[in-house]
Amino acid sequence: MINITFPDGAVRQYEQGVSALDIAKSISEGLARKVLAAKVNGQVVDASRPITKDGTLQLLTWTDADGKATMWHSSAHLMAEALEALYPGVKFGYGPALENGGFFYDVDLDGRQISDEELRKLEVKMAELAKQNNAYVRREISKADAIQYFTDKQDPYKLDLLQKLEDGSITFYTQGNFTDLCRGPHIPSTGFIKAVKLTNIAGAYWLGNENNKMLTRIYGITFPSQKELDEYLALIEEAKKRDHRKLGKELELFAFSEKVGLGLPLWLPKGAMLRERLQSFLQKAQVESGYLPVITPHIGNKNLYITSGHYEKYGKDSFQAIHTPEEGEEFMLKPMNCPHHCEIYKTSPKSYKDLPVRFAEFGTVYRYEQHGELHGLTRVRGFTQDDAHLFCRPDQVKEEFCKVIDLVLYVFNSLSFTDFTAQISLRDQEDRAKYIGSDENWNLAEQAIIESAAEKGLRTVVEYGEAAFYGPKLDFMVKDALGRKWQLGTIQVDYNLPERFELEYIGADNKPHRPVMIHRAPFGSLERFIAVLIEHCAGKFPLWLTPTQVKVLPISDKFLPYSEKVAELLKKAEIRAEIDDRNEKIGKKIREAELAKVPYMLVVGEKEEAAGKVAVRRQAKGDLGTMSTEEFTQLVQDEVINRKPFE
Repeated sequence: MINITFPDGAVRQYEQGVSALDIAKSISEGLARKVLAAKVNGQVVDASRPITKDGTLQLLTWTDADGKATMWHSSAHLMAEALEALYPGVKFGYGPALENGGFFYDVDLDGRQISDEELRKLEVKMAELAKQNNAYVRREISKADAIQYFTDKQDPYKLDLLQKLEDGSITFYTQGNFTDLCRGPHIPSTGFIKAVKLTNIAGAYWLGNENNKMLTRIYGITFPSQKELDEYLALIEEAKKRDHRKLGKELELFAFSEKVGLGLPLWLPKGAMLRERLQSFLQKAQVESGYLPVITPHIGNKNLYITSGHYEKYGKDSFQAIHTPEEGEEFMLKPMNCPHHCEIYKTSPKSYKDLPVRFAEFGTVYRYEQHGELHGLTRVRGFTQDDAHLFCRPDQVKEEFCKVIDLVLYVFNSLSFTDFTAQISLRDQEDRAKYIGSDENWNLAEQAIIESAAEKGLRTVVEYGEAAFYGPKLDFMVKDALGRKWQLGTIQVDYNLPERFELEYIGADNKPHRPVMIHRAPFGSLERFIAVLIEHCAGKFPLWLTPTQVKVLPISDKFLPYSEKVAELLKKAEIRAEIDDRNEKIGKKIREAELAKVPYMLVVGEKEEAAGKVAVRRQAKGDLGTMSTEEFTQLVQDEVINRKPFE
């Protein structure tokens, strides 16, 4: 018999070799019909896999993120089966589930193109195959047999993947008439897939290498009911309206230029004002929390990143060399700020009484992203991090970590990001070689994060293998207004860079000691944060943040002098006001101010001028009545001071 521990802590005994599906059936037939996969000892596996030793068990259904991911992975295999039926001879790359929902498969159609009409036929074929309720069957296979199978099938991409796999670790999955090289896991059968939508076709280089052949990438998503698919499609339409690339152009916030370079955003005046206001907001909070501002260059000597270990880990993937006329010198565009801050720490001796030291910088960094991976502001080649590095004594780590959590929560609450999970990102226990530093330091760092998150009462999940190569971290996974997850703020504990840079402080014992380093960025990067913020609030920024708070709308040129007087009074009160002095009808001015998402509009005509007042309109709410300039000023100032969220 073996002991199985459930998420609620209950322990039950079962015969060795029992499957998660068997256990689900022993609890309830209704539950068993919902099980898509299982998490055994923290690893997601097929629900039919035998469990041979004591361990923990979580039964995964559609309500679990891992359950959804398993179904979407299985759906990629179903699409591959449908493709093989409709396009004989198609060659397959790989087809994973996507983090934000759905799946794709990279395929080689040998020059054939798939039209929108053919995409619909592919959907129909997938639905037809799903109804057959074929089981996903796993089998272990030798590397030689796997190579023989795909050699006979003439599938070069699978043979390419096989070269990287070790004999004894290779598995095939078969459903219906389709067999694939895959480590799994998969749902029990295709019958769980009730609704299918293929969403997009794109090009993708094999293995992301621009020197390889361009394959066809087909995206899709599936659901256990048509109702959920319909709701998802409605959500997608709303997401299109909120797309930060679309709104960024309409609101004149940012632009891109091929001549400047792909992935290098240009901030237009209104976008720059928005960005600077966010920066000032955080800088003020940082000063109050004891941070010291620093500025570092946009480049660094290659040796700096060799010392930090970043160059060895990322090499040419992130580092772009700068050619200089001086032989023997090699500089890099700065891909991160932390090595520079370590060097700042070393500029003066420190005692235990000086710590903690907190250096903060809005530092612009540069990392190479492939052309196909660039996406608006969320994936760029140049971005600005709200970076800070705290150097503290080991006994101060937990307190400092908790204070950083408080700062992150302050930022999120001020911008209406109230639905989030704190992801505790730890080492992959099976692959320690990916990380630098001693086990002792890693254990200390991981424990500090776990205890701090618990002390602050954060809703947490633990993800193994998501740590940075130099230390564990706490990543804040924020849900936006449409329920989509984004990784924004991050806090990391690092015992390794202080060792690499030989950082020291003199302790109370008058001996040198190593400080501990905490990396933190509540925004993550200004570019990504602003992109998410735009989509979260659909461009309706909170009044304290929006570039233009008020539009003064004179009914005709006759009332321009009074409009200018009103605007001047507002500006003196530090309210950002503009006048629409165009020779247009007032209805058009109001409509365009609404579309520009200006929070307040002040209509000025004969009655308003005679009374020394303004007619106030609120974006999306309409007429608020007439009031004096002083009354309106107080209304706006109160809303700004209270940091009232967007509506």
